[in-house]
Amino acid sequence: MSDGAIPFGRLRLIPSSVWALGVVSLLMDFSSEMIHALLPIYLVGTMGATMAQVGAIEGVAEATASVVKIFSGAVSDWFASRKLLAILGYGLAAATKPLFPLAPNVDWVMAARFIDRVGKGIRGAPRDALVADVTPAELRGAAFGLRQSLDTVGAFLGPAVAVLVMWATLDDIRAVFWVACIPAILAVAVLAFGVSEPAETRPQRPARFPLHWSEIRGLSGRFWLVVAIASIFSLARFSEAFLILKAQAVGLPEALAPLVLVAMNVVYAGASYPVGAFSDRGDRITPLAAGLVMLIGADAALAYAEHLPLVWVGVVLWGLHMGLTQGLFAALVADTAPAALRGTAFGVFNLTGGLALLVASLLAGRLWDVYGPWAAFAAGGGAALLSLGVLLIASRSLSAPAE
Repeated sequence: MSDGAIPFGRLRLIPSSVWALGVVSLLMDFSSEMIHALLPIYLVGTMGATMAQVGAIEGVAEATASVVKIFSGAVSDWFASRKLLAILGYGLAAATKPLFPLAPNVDWVMAARFIDRVGKGIRGAPRDALVADVTPAELRGAAFGLRQSLDTVGAFLGPAVAVLVMWATLDDIRAVFWVACIPAILAVAVLAFGVSEPAETRPQRPARFPLHWSEIRGLSGRFWLVVAIASIFSLARFSEAFLILKAQAVGLPEALAPLVLVAMNVVYAGASYPVGAFSDRGDRITPLAAGLVMLIGADAALAYAEHLPLVWVGVVLWGLHMGLTQGLFAALVADTAPAALRGTAFGVFNLTGGLALLVASLLAGRLWDVYGPWAAFAAGGGAALLSLGVLLIASRSLSAPAE
């Protein structure tokens, strides 16, 4: 059978630097998700934080990353170099990991999350632009899907190892946070020595610093359409911390709480690469629409779940929607942005999505505190339905040939 019939046959065509960046993402997500899987419980159960505070911490953290991304993406375009900024971002994130086990109060945790997300913001847009730079256009969906799949493998290994460390240490959350420092250090080493940025793949430097209005106008209407759809979509997918807290609210023991992220990310990782490879055949819209339908189903299940089985259905559907959408949005940005402005484009894309995620997390936390979890998930489902409608209306414009 041909490579077209077996999407996994295309793996050998993906550049080695994309593979290395995927391993870097795997290791850093391994570290981050070990912490993230237990952080909501640590904040609420140990430090006495409210749900609104959890929403604020998660929303501010992600919004911070998104704001920083627009500047790091523009700087990577201006200097026509991505790797050094990626090393700086991953290095800063690794340096913040010890702050979590050392945290004496909620404010300390919020500061640690803030600094960690600054690191994410510095690395995100240059890394995604580097993937687009070194990958042929006909392999973009597969390349972004592969990087996302490897990233997500780390995202389910992290919580799984967190469960084991919790069992071995008799529920010592701080011990889990210390173990999480190890893969973060390894991620920086792989990036420094395993990723190359060939001169021939570097785009031409823009005439002005990319955040100048004359350069921003170089971003096409199709790109801004992608940004608009993704921003509405981000209003529907608030922090996964709320999935963990929902499972705990209906009876999942604290030590097993990380299994929520394990289940979600196993599905996410399994779907990302095949969906990305499928989309390289010329159809990125159908899987995106299917992903939004999955999110609506996840929100409905989580809104009305009173027992664990329905929560697990919602968690699996949530993971499936992530696998169907995240890599494809990145591929659409690469499709619709000129090469010289890819870093800036990814920065703008992540800024708008991050601000929407901030609003979503703050709103979800407030709705949970006032009306209960059903209200938070019902609001997310409504935003997903709106995003689906806009996507279907815009599908003809987005289906135009890639640049």
